[in-house]
Amino acid sequence: MAEALTLTPRLKKHYEDVVRPAMIEKFGYKNAFEVPTLDKIVLNMGVGEAVADSKKASVAAADLALIAGQKPVVTRARKAIATFKIRENMPIGAKVTLRKARMYEFLDRLVTIALPRVRDFRGLNPKSFDGRGNYAMGVKEHIVFPEINYDKVDQIWGMDIIVCTTAKTDDEARELLKLFNFPFRQ
Repeated sequence: MAEALTLTPRLKKHYEDVVRPAMIEKFGYKNAFEVPTLDKIVLNMGVGEAVADSKKASVAAADLALIAGQKPVVTRARKAIATFKIRENMPIGAKVTLRKARMYEFLDRLVTIALPRVRDFRGLNPKSFDGRGNYAMGVKEHIVFPEINYDKVDQIWGMDIIVCTTAKTDDEARELLKLFNFPFRQ
């Protein structure tokens, strides 16, 4: 019986070799466990068109599964809103939470492949932190990811990407993400 070969993701090794020593040098942490790490990445795709056609939510979930490499959860409306023609328990989007190896692999693809493909990209907003060290960003077109076949896409959706870190302040989180080569605007 062949044993599964476990490879550490490229960015996890980068964190241990480059990011952690640089963070210790800049912020003067006494303990290696004080250094902030990436906790999780949450991908969310809201599908407003699912009101007219409920199949669109499952198509969006399938695309999100390709991007994340993990099966997403279909999000449903909690209560009915008549003005938006939403009924209770109607599928209106999909979300997925990535941790550990899948998180690092996704982050690698996001920074090296997807963000450079974005049209008129001038860098990420350095102010999109929440005060507790988490960073949120939006992508207008999900087709920037290499897993999505452009010819088979009938509709383009946007998605939210939230990077959760263990950093206590926004400055620590900003420095952590900069060391992971996040292209912040100057």
